[in-house]
Amino acid sequence: MSFVLKYHCYLLSLMLLLPALCYSQDFLCSRATYYGSPDCLGTPTGACGFGEYGRTVNDANVAGVSRLFKNGTGCGGCYQVRCKVPQLCTDDGVNVVVTDYGEGDNTDFILSPRAYTKLATQDKSAELFAHGVVEVEYRRIPCRFSGYNLKFKVHEHSKYPNYLAIVILYAAGQNEIQAVEFWQEDCKEWRGMRRAYGAVFDVANPPYGDINLRFQVSGRMGMTWVVANNAIPSDWKVGVAYDSQIQLT
Repeated sequence: MSFVLKYHCYLLSLMLLLPALCYSQDFLCSRATYYGSPDCLGTPTGACGFGEYGRTVNDANVAGVSRLFKNGTGCGGCYQVRCKVPQLCTDDGVNVVVTDYGEGDNTDFILSPRAYTKLATQDKSAELFAHGVVEVEYRRIPCRFSGYNLKFKVHEHSKYPNYLAIVILYAAGQNEIQAVEFWQEDCKEWRGMRRAYGAVFDVANPPYGDINLRFQVSGRMGMTWVVANNAIPSDWKVGVAYDSQIQLT
């Protein structure tokens, strides 16, 4: 009887310990894999709509996510990911930027080959790639883009002057863009832009002249609106990213 009681106590202690191992220091347990890319960079056709930025931002240490995509508000989020394969994985793992949507084998992260390589210790990346899918732990971290202000890029789908689509780049900190609005001068009011897909917001028949924007940010400080005056010039060009002079933290 004493042995049975001790055995049950051991199992209970183990059950209580396992979640602590997975959720310690703000890390959550999951799985990660990688996608094929001949140049080891990201993809320009990602679901966030980042284009070339999504291929090369953060030195191409990028990822597609599923549950963390959040209908597009998760685009641009930064995470520390580290794998848990003994003798193969580094202690720090890799810091990635979310630039795409992707579903794997019960994975939260589909990493670019460059990012997946950084999970491994020196000379062990080939062995890690052979696993295909690995157990990982991850946590949200602030995005840091040294030397860059937040930018508004006129998306390639835009048609001057009748249709404007934008995507916000270099959103630093632990922030998520929830909504974007433009100032309608003749009505003296802010009007919402549609989230077309991912991180792309659009509007038909945008106002003439320089366009003032404001965007709703959710982060550590809660929900707030940030105004960017003259964010888009009157003669805006497709594919150009305009500097906002704004630094999110």
